[in-house]
Amino acid sequence: MDTKEAFAEAKAQGRPALIPYLTAGFPSREGFLEAVRAVLPYADLLEIGLPYSDPLGDGPVIQRASEVALRKGMSVQGTLELVREVRALTDKPLYLMTYLNPVLAWGPERFFALFKDAGLEGVILPDLPPDEDPHLVRKAQEIGLKTVFLLAPTSTEVRIETVTRYATGFVYAVSVTGVTGARDRLPEEVGEMVRRIKARTPLPVVLGFGISGRETARQAAVADGVVVGSALIQALEEGRPLSALLQEVLEGLKEASPA
Repeated sequence: MDTKEAFAEAKAQGRPALIPYLTAGFPSREGFLEAVRAVLPYADLLEIGLPYSDPLGDGPVIQRASEVALRKGMSVQGTLELVREVRALTDKPLYLMTYLNPVLAWGPERFFALFKDAGLEGVILPDLPPDEDPHLVRKAQEIGLKTVFLLAPTSTEVRIETVTRYATGFVYAVSVTGVTGARDRLPEEVGEMVRRIKARTPLPVVLGFGISGRETARQAAVADGVVVGSALIQALEEGRPLSALLQEVLEGLKEASPA
């Protein structure tokens, strides 16, 4: 299944796509794979975070997860092996969320080719303004990876035009001008932000940062997809079932979507 098919299938079910996020190697290597098995029945796509020591776009929950994963020995090579193992479990699209530094350290061609061969569908690069390095973006796309970049509520029309020009998988809209983290409510402006982006691109627009349950899922249902990250990681930390959280989000998405 590719990205386009995954979004189309969710739409046919009358709701936005649900994209769980998990940090590779958290709470342990085996714990991560166990979490993947728990979320896959609810996932239309899956986002895997590459643990990184300086995750500027992430809030304290995902920062802690990265720290734990790195302390337990997770690495780029380890994440690559986990992507292969996850690919063996599902044909759903897998996206890697990685900061730019590991890509540059491994060399973009090598990094992208290895992860593509492991079964990745695309990469999310939160700290790369794509027009700053179009050559790197082309390398990923030529290898066959979809490329995803972030837009914020403060993004201008010019910025939206630029980012959507370089995006090929979906466009990632963040609900707040801040870092990741579960929230009780999303800003009222998220609907307008999603509409502004959708006016510029035929690609799906995915909303992330703050989706934590039924109410925030209802608010986020204006988008074509939603990412659930910090709330999932927090549930893992506390030993709560991931299925209960995702079922709640799924119900919120369905309630808010037109019949």
